Amino acid sequence: MKLKNGTFINGSITSQTEYTLNLSTPYGPVVLNQREVEAILPDKHRVHLQGGTQLVGVILDLDEFNLKLQTDSGVVNIDMPQIVSVEVYDYEQGEEAQKAIAQKQAAQAQAASAATAAQAAAQTGANATAAPGAPAAGGLSFDSDIEKVFDAKKPEIVNGQVQTVQEISAAEIRAQRAAQMSEEEAFLKGIRPTEEKAIAQTAEAARSGKLDKIKKAEAKKAARPKDSNTNRYFSISVGGQTNDLKLNNAERKGFENTAAYDVGGTSVRAEATLLWRLKSSNLWLGPAVAISNIPNGSFDDKDPAIEEANQAEIAAAAAAGRPVNLPYPPGSDLSVDTSGQLIDLMVKGHYYFNPDSLFSVYFTALAGYRMLSLNYRGVIQGETLNNSTFIAAGGLGVEMWVDDLLLGLEVQEFYSPYSGDFKDSSAANTVASLKFSWKF
Repeated sequence: MKLKNGTFINGSITSQTEYTLNLSTPYGPVVLNQREVEAILPDKHRVHLQGGTQLVGVILDLDEFNLKLQTDSGVVNIDMPQIVSVEVYDYEQGEEAQKAIAQKQAAQAQAASAATAAQAAAQTGANATAAPGAPAAGGLSFDSDIEKVFDAKKPEIVNGQVQTVQEISAAEIRAQRAAQMSEEEAFLKGIRPTEEKAIAQTAEAARSGKLDKIKKAEAKKAARPKDSNTNRYFSISVGGQTNDLKLNNAERKGFENTAAYDVGGTSVRAEATLLWRLKSSNLWLGPAVAISNIPNGSFDDKDPAIEEANQAEIAAAAAAGRPVNLPYPPGSDLSVDTSGQLIDLMVKGHYYFNPDSLFSVYFTALAGYRMLSLNYRGVIQGETLNNSTFIAAGGLGVEMWVDDLLLGLEVQEFYSPYSGDFKDSSAANTVASLKFSWKF
């Protein structure tokens, strides 16, 4: 926004009425009187190309191959490999350059007029006085040829970033302007103390040579996709899951009077999740699938068939008059071995509390179906025990941006009531996972 008093305000229009204009700015909400606004200027960018060419215009479209820019001369299609950098066009700096060029043109016109008058006087021998110079031809418009507004020199590239004198000088000009203002002038021009402090810090960074470091940090932050610009979320997580599984073996021969056996333990769990944003809210919803192992376990095998096999060998050896060769002699490792896996099919949701922060915290919940499969391997016989149950869970997670990747930690408490052979198992188990996520 360019105000009638010459002030520039950068922000986004959130709403407007017949008399007011509501803006969202980096320093908070601002309400302007419509009568104070001289012009609403488009969000233009300055594009640096290889070879030093610079273009200014409104970005119409952008993808991984091409940038479409609306300039004064028409629409220009630019191949992405030709672009060195893109930065926001500074209207205030452009106006300062415009005034300087207008003054330069006026001075040149005066000098040319004086030279013409002096030459005419010399030729005629008259003692004439040089006529005053003609006024400047109106200077340049804000969106005029960038080569006339800024020096058309090849930008200096340091670590992939464009270094220009104009950026530093603009910071210096703003700092000096802010320093020369009284509190009343700052109030009338709409400059808040926080903004004045930020301007001074930018100028100090320019003087100390730290501006490049600040620019890199800001560029890295700007490269992060804003949460509002994404509507899909994919994550892969790996973590640990506690399983308090108890096998009730009382219905099998030899185990009638035994307690339930612990066949659970801490397992490794892997999960894949695909979510979609619900409209423009902070709520995401979608399917997820997870698989986790049931660690290997064992307990004493009390199968009476083992004793029956030994007695049968004793009787056969006695009848044949040969030595006894027991199939299961004392000291043999007579045990039941167990192992298995859990498969979860779920509908999962995330609600983000601060989605655009470097560290974003969210609440997660899910509901679904769990399929348990346990391999029961006895000395003589084996089988696979299956059990299915409803599951529900809730928990918290935190994610941190690393370039365009999200690294996160998620902790959930599951509820899964078991039945049948696993009816003595605990219905609660905890899952803690390390996540790798992408929003796009």
